[in-house]
Amino acid sequence: MVWKKLGSGNFSSCPNGSRWIWDVFGECAQDGWDEASVGLGLISILCFASSTFPQYIKACKTGNMDQALSLWFLLGWIGGDSCNLIGSFLADQLPLQTYTAVYYVLADLVMLSLYFHYKFKNRPSPLSAPINSLLLFSLGLVCTTPLLSSTASVAAPREVFPGRKLLSVEPGNKPFTQQEIIGFVIGSISSVLYLFSRLPQIHTNFLRKSTQGISYSLFALVMLGNTLYGMSVLLKNPEEGQSEGSYVLHHLPWLVGSLGVLLLDTIISIQFLVYRNAATSSEHQPLLPG
Repeated sequence: MVWKKLGSGNFSSCPNGSRWIWDVFGECAQDGWDEASVGLGLISILCFASSTFPQYIKACKTGNMDQALSLWFLLGWIGGDSCNLIGSFLADQLPLQTYTAVYYVLADLVMLSLYFHYKFKNRPSPLSAPINSLLLFSLGLVCTTPLLSSTASVAAPREVFPGRKLLSVEPGNKPFTQQEIIGFVIGSISSVLYLFSRLPQIHTNFLRKSTQGISYSLFALVMLGNTLYGMSVLLKNPEEGQSEGSYVLHHLPWLVGSLGVLLLDTIISIQFLVYRNAATSSEHQPLLPG
């Protein structure tokens, strides 16, 4: 990654920092708060990485993923993750945030592919070609975003790694660059998509009066990952001369996207509790009448 290459030759810009964190992530961690931020960020990545596997297994066992999950939920999720990825590059976010954003989109593409696999398997549709084109477009978006980041770094070289300019001399509020403003706007769109993506799934669960075909581990691990992700961002020390309010403002869309969806995911968790009896009774119904 670009920030890692830049960071490896500028460790003098991070006095008293952790060398291994700098070498691996290109991030300056000078005290316990910074190290805790990195640690929580790593755990959150593990939560997000493992959250999708229970749903993959559930889909293969039940074969009704297209009925259990809302298409608009998945499209909103991948749309939010795609905007999150682009915004993380442009808005100069923490390296761990960008690592996580890359994984998000890749996992979403697998989830969306499984959805359409079972949808076309159960109910063949003439819309398969346009949907496959959409998946290819999304995959191309994932592949070209790192190139956009490389181009941006060449056009506007920095003296220290893009993740955090810890020795910034700008007092008080750190001004937004034009590139960061674009990233901030895209990140804000990402947060809105995250919030609205949960509503179709809540509606689908309500109409079905069931959560069958959905793995609760998916939402439980995402909730844990979002909590740790938000804490990781909040624990990180602001740049030197930058106020805490300015730091939070620069990361606000990503904080809203991670912590804001916790309320809606909590509603989905309540639906799992409310509809658990219906799921249990249907599982014990005989396959043949009489």
